[in-house]
Amino acid sequence: MAMKDMMKALTAQPDLTLAPGQARAPGPSTQDLLQSEPSNAQDPALLTSSDAFLGDEDLPFARYTHQQFYDLEMQHLWPKVWQWACREEHIRKSGDFYTYDVGPYSALVIRGEDDQIRAFVNACPHRGMALTDAGSCGQGKQFIRCPFHGMVWHLDGSLREIPCRWDFPHIEDAEFGLDEIPCETWAGFVFINFDKACEPLKADLGVLPEHFKDWGLEDRFVAVHTVKTLPGNWKMCMEGFLEAFHVLGTHPEVIHTASWANTQYDVFGPTVTRFLQTVATGNPNETQSETEIYRLLGYADELPEGTTAREQHAQHQRAALGQRFKKDLSAVSTSIMLDSIEYHLFPNACFFPGIQIPLIYRFRPTGLGTCIHEVLLLQPVPEGAPRPLPAEPIHLGMNDSYTQVPDFPLAKVLDQDTENFYRQWAGMNASMKPGQTLANYQEARIRNFHNTLDDYLGQVDAVPLVFK
Repeated sequence: MAMKDMMKALTAQPDLTLAPGQARAPGPSTQDLLQSEPSNAQDPALLTSSDAFLGDEDLPFARYTHQQFYDLEMQHLWPKVWQWACREEHIRKSGDFYTYDVGPYSALVIRGEDDQIRAFVNACPHRGMALTDAGSCGQGKQFIRCPFHGMVWHLDGSLREIPCRWDFPHIEDAEFGLDEIPCETWAGFVFINFDKACEPLKADLGVLPEHFKDWGLEDRFVAVHTVKTLPGNWKMCMEGFLEAFHVLGTHPEVIHTASWANTQYDVFGPTVTRFLQTVATGNPNETQSETEIYRLLGYADELPEGTTAREQHAQHQRAALGQRFKKDLSAVSTSIMLDSIEYHLFPNACFFPGIQIPLIYRFRPTGLGTCIHEVLLLQPVPEGAPRPLPAEPIHLGMNDSYTQVPDFPLAKVLDQDTENFYRQWAGMNASMKPGQTLANYQEARIRNFHNTLDDYLGQVDAVPLVFK
């Protein structure tokens, strides 16, 4: 199908007899494809769907561009929500620590002599001095010492020593420990919450433990770690990665091989959503032979008779990546091997269980109109080998390209994504139209995110009208 014919099919008038949110792109659905591939039966979580129509009202730009809304988030979201702070491999041994920061909040995460991971508010109870520098990490602490006056705490946060103790008769040792905050782990990730009265982490994780139980993120290591500053509000930038609708305009080189328009979107509850974008399928809006799809994937050899381009591509990837990772991938399902599968955990983290696309994201605000986008590539630990040390973070400025990062196959794609944000942030601020108009299905995850955000900000009626 020629590009003009494909565009005609994509822009056809909607079927108004369908209930809102029920319309879907023409062609086979994601479930049609996944359920036709025998290997995917071992991943039942991928053979489910859970869509939701959450309304079609415009979403105000002021939720992104107004300082008052940003301040509401800093007061009512970030000090109240579970956040992934680091990987367990970042703090392997007693005394290893990692500093996690978001807005004005800072946590010191450290492994104790008893091997337990704890988190403390990164502030000395004496004069408020930060105990570690923002973003810092390190190894082998024997104790936690304030660099200002030299007060010292044990790794479990209990008081060890106060210089000039004669001048502090009013201090009770048991009451002058570091301020401990909730800290839990899941799938190799360490989570913290600045709210001591919070619900357990599992309440937020929802379906994640069940869905990920056989995908082994805890058995992977950080092979690449980037930290890039982006232009735009953190929500705006994050939401650019919550849908595949943008592929047509942003990543045109893949529209002939990926089912971007037929991506499946799932809402599993207030804190967990997902998209499933199949790869190496051909475009569902084009008439393509399997051989044509195979050629578009870059192969010159003959496609075996009776084999789809996608299955053959998966076989090649199992062999190539298995050799590269020193890991037997022969039993990995086609979908986990190839597809772009993204779970979003409120508020700011995205987890991909795939092998070819093993991304982990998080977005943290650094101001109203800037944020940090942190990307990890989680690679399987080689069989019979110790876990490699996690990659050192590579910091990228706002104008730096991901192509500066060695061995980063998704650099071009991420450059395309982040280039959009300059224009989107400028347009949001310039717009005379008060809000954005979201797609009912493809952008339902964005609407679900904002519904949950409002729950954290309090009763919706307490939020100024301009933000509704």
